[in-house]
Amino acid sequence: MAAAMIGRGALRGNISVRFPGTRRVKGRSRATRALWGRAFLGKASPGEPFVFFSCGSNVLLQESKVPQAAFFSPLQKVMLPPNSFQGKVAFVTGGGTGIGKGITTALSSLGATCVIASRKLDVLKGTAEEISSKTGNKVHAIQCDVRDPASVKNAVAQLIQVAGHPNVVINNAAGNFISPSERLSPNAWKTITDIVLNGSAFVTLEIGKELIKVQKGAAFLCITTIYAESGSGFVMPSASAKAGVEAMSKSLAAEWGKYGMRFNVIQPGPIKTKGAFSRLDPTGVFEKKMIERIPCGRLGTVEEIANLAAYLCSDYASWINGAVIRMDGGEYVFMAGEFNHLKEVTKEQWEVMEAMIRKTKGS
Repeated sequence: MAAAMIGRGALRGNISVRFPGTRRVKGRSRATRALWGRAFLGKASPGEPFVFFSCGSNVLLQESKVPQAAFFSPLQKVMLPPNSFQGKVAFVTGGGTGIGKGITTALSSLGATCVIASRKLDVLKGTAEEISSKTGNKVHAIQCDVRDPASVKNAVAQLIQVAGHPNVVINNAAGNFISPSERLSPNAWKTITDIVLNGSAFVTLEIGKELIKVQKGAAFLCITTIYAESGSGFVMPSASAKAGVEAMSKSLAAEWGKYGMRFNVIQPGPIKTKGAFSRLDPTGVFEKKMIERIPCGRLGTVEEIANLAAYLCSDYASWINGAVIRMDGGEYVFMAGEFNHLKEVTKEQWEVMEAMIRKTKGS
């Protein structure tokens, strides 16, 4: 959900990727459209906890009819104590919209000086001004195409110039599309792997080398997906690239701890953003199917991911390194369990089956 979408023309080499904040995918096909949502910030009154979204869970989270959802209501305030990131610098790729925007909001509200980066500078500037006006902390906007090593190098130089060496690095920029794998062109494969895997590597290596030069540590965090672990049909380039990102993070967690750097990963499940679901699922049918396979009975929210991200990058998590944390309401384990669909069996049906099983003799 939180990835750039690519039109069918990309499969034939007509590449036009949509990053956070743009309106639609350009290309020959009108069948595929971008699924980005914009997060709407809330402003707390004096003495009240900072709230991420003024529109509340009724807009960004479907009112689930699944009974257990009542036990798992999402909180919409920052989890960590105030000023947990005071004096720290955070760099967030894909920080203009969606999950990246939510993470930036959380870190800024906790005192961090944030620098957000993506291709669309106008969107970044709007987001930076919006967040700064709510949190009172400076948010810088830097244009960067993570697929281009030269662009990354320039962005990192600007980052250091305007804010200093980062204490927190969030690799959130992503790209994705759905397609049968036999329809993929080499260019389609390259587009996704350039954004997801190469982009994360370029950013991580460039910043990491600069930190090593000045002997400073940092907390790195990559945002992947639950199917990076299992693989998934119809999103093969994304699954492969995300798996590579996780391998990179775990490898550097082992290697660069000596330099004071930590590397962790969050695998989000379905996170509802307003724009994404209004285009992907206008009738709500697909969302209902997703909720049915989530044991917690609802979709996730941006602020829940942001709270986990803030914790993992904070000093409270200084002994967490090389971790891959799944946050999906139990969706992955439900889909993985061979007999989990027996939840559809009624009490009366269990009575009948139990009687039949008891009558079974021998093996």
